[in-house]
Amino acid sequence: MTELTEEKTTGGKTWSQGFIKGMNEEGEQLSEINPETGPLGGSAAKAHSHGGDSHGGGVGVPDSSRAGRLTSYKMADFPLITGREEEWRFTPLKRMRGLDRVGVKGQELSGPAPVVEVSKPDGVTVETVGRDDSRIGKAGIPEDRVAAAAWENFTEATVVTLPAEFVGNAENVTTLTLTGQGDVPAAAHIVVHAKKFATGVVVLDHRGSAVLSENIEILVEDGANLTVVSIQDWNDDTVHASAQHILVGRDAKVKHVVVNLGGNLLRTTPAARYSGTGAEVEMYGLYFADAGQHLEQRLFVDHSTKNCKSRVTYKGALQGDGAHAVWIGDVLIRKQAEGTDTYEMNRNLILTQGARADSVPNLEIETGMIEGAGHASATGRFDDEQLFYLQARGIAEDVARRLVVRGFLNEVIQHIKVPALEERLRDAVERELAATPQ
Repeated sequence: MTELTEEKTTGGKTWSQGFIKGMNEEGEQLSEINPETGPLGGSAAKAHSHGGDSHGGGVGVPDSSRAGRLTSYKMADFPLITGREEEWRFTPLKRMRGLDRVGVKGQELSGPAPVVEVSKPDGVTVETVGRDDSRIGKAGIPEDRVAAAAWENFTEATVVTLPAEFVGNAENVTTLTLTGQGDVPAAAHIVVHAKKFATGVVVLDHRGSAVLSENIEILVEDGANLTVVSIQDWNDDTVHASAQHILVGRDAKVKHVVVNLGGNLLRTTPAARYSGTGAEVEMYGLYFADAGQHLEQRLFVDHSTKNCKSRVTYKGALQGDGAHAVWIGDVLIRKQAEGTDTYEMNRNLILTQGARADSVPNLEIETGMIEGAGHASATGRFDDEQLFYLQARGIAEDVARRLVVRGFLNEVIQHIKVPALEERLRDAVERELAATPQ
């Protein structure tokens, strides 16, 4: 855990000074590599041409910093993926089914996008629009070659709009069920837009079989409060790469939940940034990897605005030979982001031999004038003391193990606050546990 505050005692009272040990109030002697504004959106986004003639790319020095990596709407601006890059070093490229090789030897994203079925309350609009629609391209810029290829190749986008001051709750949820259309590589694009002071829940429920590269834009205007739940419950043969761009306005709040369950290879890359002060981002993740599955989550929270807050909590369980989970959590606090309050945590529970979890939290700080920042990561097997406690009270070992896993994952499930969805995810966990080798 990184030490982030300096405690002092004055008049018998202990308090925390808002800067990091070893830094002065101006955060001197810090790296000047990162630009003053983030690479996701801003002036770069304004340069975007829907006709494909311009882009917002070429920002920063690749790999020097999380913020310094290239961003562009053009696939050709990114070098070919070799697997030696930091952002690809954990991904089994041979299993990507061509999503990483678009433009090489005739490889295309020519398959049909998932079929979209909609369930929504009155007042919310869901539209299918062309790629020249002005609402596309406001939340972020692709950060890797796969996402840029998807951006260049989608033909239609689905736009979900919560109007200004719309009041939604757990009983009137907007659900998009996206059903894959087979094994031909395809591209998809979704925009979720909550206008000023809107409140609501949007669920993106991925099902069926697909080889899919997808960009999701989540735009939350000033004062809005939006929950977006992205569920990947695909068939076992699916390969899915989903880049999810989040832009949060002044005094707005977004809760972003990723649930990775079914599929062969899932790679989810949420990136959040702020366009106004007082904004909050909560990012939750739940994943359960079975034998042979590769579930990869790479997050980026870009604090470029004063007095904003972020909390990241991802928890996963793994079982079976070759089950592999990857979690990379990158948080950047830029020099101008004074008053930032951030914390990220990842926990992995290994249920059987042969499973592996890689967990890498990264915290990059360019100013000492913050409220607090920290990260935590842990991967391990069952806590023997917990099992002993339950067994000592007459609970059989297999039942005790299930109780521990349920409690471990329920911390994430209970944050969704949609009873029907929470029940579904608890049932999914039960099905996974029923298949756990003893």
